[in-house]
Amino acid sequence: MLTLFLAPFRVLINFTFGAVATAIIGTLIIIIGLPKLLLPIPVVQRGLSKVANALFRLWGYAMSKMFRLTQPMHWHIHGDAKLHRDRWYMILCNHCSWVDILVLMHLASRNMPMPRFFLKQQLFWVPIIGLGCWTLDMPFTKRYSRAQIARKPHLEGKDITTTQKKCAKFRHIPTTVINFCEGTRFTPEKHQQKRSPYRHLLLPKAGGTAFTLQTMGEQFDAILDITIIYPSHKRPAVWLLLSGQLRDIYVNVETLPMREDLIGDYFNDEAFKERFQRWLNQRWKRKDEVIDKLIARADNPPQQ
Repeated sequence: MLTLFLAPFRVLINFTFGAVATAIIGTLIIIIGLPKLLLPIPVVQRGLSKVANALFRLWGYAMSKMFRLTQPMHWHIHGDAKLHRDRWYMILCNHCSWVDILVLMHLASRNMPMPRFFLKQQLFWVPIIGLGCWTLDMPFTKRYSRAQIARKPHLEGKDITTTQKKCAKFRHIPTTVINFCEGTRFTPEKHQQKRSPYRHLLLPKAGGTAFTLQTMGEQFDAILDITIIYPSHKRPAVWLLLSGQLRDIYVNVETLPMREDLIGDYFNDEAFKERFQRWLNQRWKRKDEVIDKLIARADNPPQQ
């Protein structure tokens, strides 16, 4: 009864804290973006990028603070002991809630480089968001379809080459690239509609992951297969977080070595496409089994 009574006040506190922190830090990042956009001098841009990255990490700390602001939070994290902030990683993660992004920000604030997302080129022109993401060196990509390449053969490989040039700055900035391979959040309705063969996951989409590896594979030190569950899954995790009822988060991190055979042309090499999809499906089968174990652990916590 007391929890239900306090829920609206906790929602107000958490939402206000998150909104104010995002507004203040986001504004500072955008302010840094203006001189960075107007002064295309490499030394100046690298310096401003470092400041923006520090602000981004500050935002990560703020989002991490939200988990403890109005509730006693217990993190059950397994397997991330050997991660370092000065390395380069790619994350493969299941996607069950908007809270997943905040969980990954919490992990990054602990012992990982700040995460980046590959964004569509069109997002650059979205007011405020575009400039903010550009300031944080989020790579904007433009994919060419087979039909476009057929009409203009000179476009073949240009998307990869252009994106690789944009990502060259990451040679100097340790980076974590996030891939939610399912492409959307898991729900029972989507699971049934897509006829997923996995118990707790949707089918993984290999194209974005393969594109990331083709673009930046040589820079990555490892692939992080991260699995997240929220035991109170009958209610949205966002509501549980905001209302101060999210007590436990279970995270499993499996570090995979970066392999040369995972880098190839997924969109034009059928043999590589089939091999890569098979590899990702095997990872997803393994992730499904990990979720079973995490659920069992959450349902039967060790006695104190």
